Amino acid sequence: MENNLNLVIITGMSGAGKTVAIQSFEDMGFFTVDNMPPTLIEKFVDLLNQPDNKIDKVALVVDMRSRAFFDQLHGIVTELTDYPNVNFKLLFLDANDGELVSRYKETRRSHPLAIDGRTLDGIVKEREILADLKNLAEVVIDTSELTPRNLRARILQKFSSSSESTFRIEVMSFGFKYGLPLDADLVFDVRFLPNPHYVADLRDKNGTDQAVYDYVMKHPQSETFYENLMKMLVPILPAYQKEGKSVLTVAFGCTGGQHRSVAFAERVSKALKKDWHLNTSHRDKERRKETVNRS
Repeated sequence: MENNLNLVIITGMSGAGKTVAIQSFEDMGFFTVDNMPPTLIEKFVDLLNQPDNKIDKVALVVDMRSRAFFDQLHGIVTELTDYPNVNFKLLFLDANDGELVSRYKETRRSHPLAIDGRTLDGIVKEREILADLKNLAEVVIDTSELTPRNLRARILQKFSSSSESTFRIEVMSFGFKYGLPLDADLVFDVRFLPNPHYVADLRDKNGTDQAVYDYVMKHPQSETFYENLMKMLVPILPAYQKEGKSVLTVAFGCTGGQHRSVAFAERVSKALKKDWHLNTSHRDKERRKETVNRS
């Protein structure tokens, strides 16, 4: 394999934030596996070391859910340190006993080692089991005083291969007649604008065509809407990023998702691309054409 495999194993106390951690690694572009049985780790790494493998960043969660195999993890971690072509790190998440008890009370879940006893008993037992493993960890993060957003930021700081943020903006267009996009964070309705559908030469085109785009944007109300939209949108984007959001979806809707919404999604995308990581998609741009072809 030409490039080394970057492998992170996430372990630690139950309730210390491993779910947030694995989601953070996924946002950084890692291939992630939750609740990985320790006995499969070396076989998995061997598979990833094959010449045709294109995955170079992997994060695995190994915890007490795999307790039938957990005793083997210490030896596997020791071996991975000297594994060829692998940049290996062990991340251990911890929290004080009081905080862990409080988290279990909030979630109303039982500790994996306290099925028939008190939560605190399970925590104490787990801490004894993990003591040696914690000593092997290159990175130990105490999450007692960390919010999920703070934990994501700490992980990004320690494991990201780039100083750039993982925050990105998804700008999309859609048609209200086909339903609202379920993943939209901000939705803007542009059905108040003159509709190219009623212009014969434009009806079968879409908002990515220059003629349609020009028609949509030539009206005074379009320019007024765009200017006011950008005055509102641009200043709030850093706040979404600071809050720890990884993806912000901004959706523009018109009746069929073919003309007005597409044109506005294109214009806003072009403006925001100068400063942000951004993807553009048009959910219903070809929906009318596909419907006509089927009929």
